[in-house]
Amino acid sequence: MKTRKRKELGQYIVADPEICSGQLTFKGTRILVSDVLYLLTKGWSWNRITAAYDEHLDPEAIAEAIGLARESLVERTEKRQRAA
Repeated sequence: MKTRKRKELGQYIVADPEICSGQLTFKGTRILVSDVLYLLTKGWSWNRITAAYDEHLDPEAIAEAIGLARESLVERTEKRQRAA
């Protein structure tokens, strides 16, 4: 059986099978990237999010999550356009 390995997606984000079943988290935490992105969609400010996580999350980490989400969306859209 193939063992999944830790994958770093940037300076702040990691997918580690030993942490939260391999879901994307911020390094050194169990804070899910998806949870932070959800809070942003609900209008939470970056300051409110960092305060909610007891300052364990830097604004730079939030910016990286947004950037990676953007890259993923653009890539997925471009693939669909090429396939059409």
